[in-house]
Order: sequence, then structure tokens, then C-alpha cells
Amino acid sequence: MQIAFIGGGVMAEAMIRGLLDKKLATPDAITASDINPERCSTLSQKYNITTTADNKKALQSAENVILAVKPQALAEVLDELRGMLDPQQLVLSIVAGATISAISRGLEHGPVVRAMPNTPAQIGQGISVWTAASEVNEDNKKVAQSILGALGKEVYVPNERYIDMATAVSGSGPAYVFLVIEALIDGAVHIGLPRSLAEELVVETVLGSASLAQISERHPAELRNMVTSPGGTTAEGLLELEKGKLRAILSKAILAGYEKAMRLGGENTR
Repeated sequence: MQIAFIGGGVMAEAMIRGLLDKKLATPDAITASDINPERCSTLSQKYNITTTADNKKALQSAENVILAVKPQALAEVLDELRGMLDPQQLVLSIVAGATISAISRGLEHGPVVRAMPNTPAQIGQGISVWTAASEVNEDNKKVAQSILGALGKEVYVPNERYIDMATAVSGSGPAYVFLVIEALIDGAVHIGLPRSLAEELVVETVLGSASLAQISERHPAELRNMVTSPGGTTAEGLLELEKGKLRAILSKAILAGYEKAMRLGGENTR
């Protein structure tokens, strides 16, 4: 499959690496465009792919186009590429907040898939939520599924409104998890653990807990209760978290991210 990446950022690189690792594409079948010459040079050297600063040139011979630019650069890129795509080319957008209708209208192109991957895709452990315009046929849906599957798990949703919600949860979620990891490490150091040991204990604890939640049939609340003995150390710690309104703060973070994604969508339709 011939693939062009418009934008060569972190997520684009994760997709390139995944496609090559899963042997869904060969280096000579991938072209990436980016306005930063250093970024082009890095991608070219690391993956032996073709790079260019010319977005239009990147489209040549591409069967599938991955739109991976920053939201603030989207309007300019859409203007530049409007009317340049062939009807059979599939566009897969991972631009946060950009609706299918905005992309389709901006490019004057019907077959558009919209997806929201997340940063664990860099190690093939991501999750991508995606949906497709009505003009996307079943064969192209399978192509989109395979591309996103190279990043980890992929989940198709029939309603586009879930994409903005996923942006706030799985898209932004890793940052929240990293913040919690950072805070737990700092807390462990505060009570006297060496930082290297604290980092190992916290990361392995988070990793193991997530894996248990994934395979267990128990509700997270039930799993939490299994760790919490009456009057014990965990109960004491949880009391402090509840006093600090951890649940409410995380819920507000999800809501803030969702509202920002909706605002980005509004900006991208102007």
C-alpha cells in the first residue's frame, strides 16, 4: 500500500514505525511531508522513507493519505490541497477536533476517515477510536482498520461524536496517567525511597494494576476494595485522595478536554 503522511510529528512517526514493523508497507511505499527540514531528515534516516517539504508532491502515487498536522495548521493545509486528491484516494485524519465534514469540505473530497490514536501507539500499545464518512467503502474501511491496528487496538464507532469524547479520554488520558505516576514517584521519594527504586515500584504497580483491570471481570471499585483493609494503610491513603477530590478533578479534566476538542472542531469549520 502506498501511503503519504501530511505532517511528520510524533504520532505520524508512530504510525510509520507500526506499518513497517507489521510489514503492512515497505519504506519505498511511504512518503512523509513536513515543513521542518530537520524532521524530514530524521524520518528519512531512521526509516529509509521518502520525505519532502512539499505536501502536494507527497500525494503523488499515494493510495492512502494520513492527515497528521497540528490543528492550528489544518486550515492552511486544506486550502493548499483542495481539489488535489483523486476520488479513490482514502484520507485518514488524526487531527484533534477536526470533523469529517470540515476535512471533506476543505479538501473537496468524500472518502474521509477520522481517528483518534494515543501516544502508547509509539510502542504498539495504543488504542485508536475511528469512524468513517458514508463515501468510504468497505475495502477502504479495512485499510483504515489495518493501518490503525498497527498502532495497537482499534475501535470503530458509528457516531462521530464519540471521537471528541475519545480525544478527552484516551487521547489526553496518557498525560493524566503520567502525571499520577510522577506524583506517586515524588511521594515515594518524599518518604525516603531512592528515586530509581521509587520509579520501578510505581511504574510496575501501575502496569500490573492496569493489566489486572483489563483481564479481570470485576468492577474497578471491587478491585480497589480487595486491596483496602478496614483501618489499614490503603484506607488511610484513599481517605486523603477523597479529601482532595481526586474523582472530581479527573472528571473535570475529561470534561475540559472534551470541551476543548469541541471548540477545535468549531474553529476548523470556519
